[in-house]
Amino acid sequence: MYKTIPSIFVRFPEGRSKALTFSYDDGFISDDRLVKLFDEHNLKATFNLSTGKYLSEDKEYREDWIWNYHKKSDATAIYGNTVHEIAVHGYSHPFLATLPPASVAHEVLTDRRSLEEQFGTIIRGMAYPKGSYDDKVVDVLKACGIVYSRVVRSSHKFDLPSDWLRLEPTCHHGDPKLMELAKNFVDKKIRFHSQMFYLWGHTYEFMQNDNWNVIEEFVEFMSGREDEIWYATNIEIYEYLEDFNHLIFSADLTIAKNPTSRKLWFSLDNDLVSIEPGETKKIR
Repeated sequence: MYKTIPSIFVRFPEGRSKALTFSYDDGFISDDRLVKLFDEHNLKATFNLSTGKYLSEDKEYREDWIWNYHKKSDATAIYGNTVHEIAVHGYSHPFLATLPPASVAHEVLTDRRSLEEQFGTIIRGMAYPKGSYDDKVVDVLKACGIVYSRVVRSSHKFDLPSDWLRLEPTCHHGDPKLMELAKNFVDKKIRFHSQMFYLWGHTYEFMQNDNWNVIEEFVEFMSGREDEIWYATNIEIYEYLEDFNHLIFSADLTIAKNPTSRKLWFSLDNDLVSIEPGETKKIR
């Protein structure tokens, strides 16, 4: 007799069904305050840096200027000893869609190599400078080893990404629906597909609009929910979901094999299942 095939839905580490991530652009010294805020609340973020924009080490920051880019040494100090991710933002922060492919590759690879040398890590993430991209740019990013890149168009949704190189955030922190979306995300009962809240912006905007309270309220509301929300960087979510997609199942979905080096979780007809790295396991 034919047996009904169960449904399988990805779950994040420890079986959580929600994830929260942030993406902040450019590398201004105002990021320092945001890094401190995230650290105090055990949140993780991705900071997208344009290394060609670093302020010269012999220059002073302007107190009357909200667009102060970090000096390289200060950027290393503020981002380098944290749990946060560093990602590419184009070496000189250009409109990438206006450039020929060779120039796009130069902007991406120069920034990537500079950041990898500076922070001593492998960097595969990005946000499009000025939100500028097209299919040509996406193709170049693939050749440059970039696995995801964030756009600026808001989805107002919590769906997991279907196109990582055209990664849509949930919203910008200046969105008038920010806290409404946050409350909907927290209140949402998950039975099937896991959800992700993705917030982006620039920290100079908090200075420009004198509204640091916006992000402080959001962080206060969303933090401290470790039992239900995974706080992760962009690349951590990407890599977890990529590993999940490598799970191998028997034809009747009674056996699963985890060929990755990461422990993975999923929901099997509403039952939570975990599977260790390298394990082959009977799941029903």
